[in-house]
Amino acid sequence: MNKRAVWLWFVVILLFLALPLVVRNNYLLGILIITGLYTIVVAGLGILMGYAGQISLGHAAFFGLGGYTVAILTTTWHWYAPAALLGAAVLPGLVAAVIGRPVLKLKELYLALATLAFGMLVFILFNEGGAITGGPSGLGGIPHLALGGLVFDRDREFYYLVWTVVLLVFLGIRNLVHSRTGRALKAVRESELAAEAAGIDTAGLKYQAFIFSAVLAGLAGGLYAFYVTFISPSAFDFHTSVQFVLMAVLGGLGTFWGPLLGAGLVVAAGEFLRWAVPLVIPGAGGEYQIIFFGIILVVVMIFKPEGLGAVKIIKKLPAGKEGM
Repeated sequence: MNKRAVWLWFVVILLFLALPLVVRNNYLLGILIITGLYTIVVAGLGILMGYAGQISLGHAAFFGLGGYTVAILTTTWHWYAPAALLGAAVLPGLVAAVIGRPVLKLKELYLALATLAFGMLVFILFNEGGAITGGPSGLGGIPHLALGGLVFDRDREFYYLVWTVVLLVFLGIRNLVHSRTGRALKAVRESELAAEAAGIDTAGLKYQAFIFSAVLAGLAGGLYAFYVTFISPSAFDFHTSVQFVLMAVLGGLGTFWGPLLGAGLVVAAGEFLRWAVPLVIPGAGGEYQIIFFGIILVVVMIFKPEGLGAVKIIKKLPAGKEGM
């Protein structure tokens, strides 16, 4: 790690520690927490889409499976919170392992439709789960996350927990990208045919990336359930999956800081639109947000197709060396 990277990490960690001391408003802290949770999901989605080249329109399902796992294990089975959070990461990973083999045999549009169908089926399951999932009314009474004697029952404590997880996920992804597996994923991203010719198991890598992204989404969903202490199917619908994809594309697929930039901008834009749209269109609902998000996506694809996180650093050449 060079000096510039060390200083960048130092600034990021300093901001992470200082923000709750500056931001006293619980509403703003709540937005930062949700941004952190979405960043975890989009980080996994960035590996799946940016490196493995597989699109998913059903990641809200994995996010929801993590949330409902925590809700059911803590309220019905009375599991300890850390064990329930572990289950929230494991169950989506197992589901991804089961459906991954047949689904990932599909390509492009067919793969997108398959993941969309999976997300819709899980959403219906949440709605029609009766006493198990609480149906459309959802499940309440989820206890706060507690680790030993430390209870995360206030926004400031939960902020530090979520963003600590974000930092650990980012460090893990950085190590992954610079590992042998990461180099193989980069080869798949550049040319799947060339990677196969070089002896790389492209199908296996895509399968592993799919499971990895599902585990991160489930982990974020479990933390979400502990934060809001109530979940309902409306938080895990198709709109949420579209938002995740928008965050990944807006931030930049395959870029390190892309998930953070994408999640932050989309969450901020969503809050702004929730306030601004009714002023312009009286009685407007959340459906108008999808239209504006679509416009944002089109604009980004036209003017910045590589995403906002793809920053190119060009070294200045000595005089007389241009063009060499």
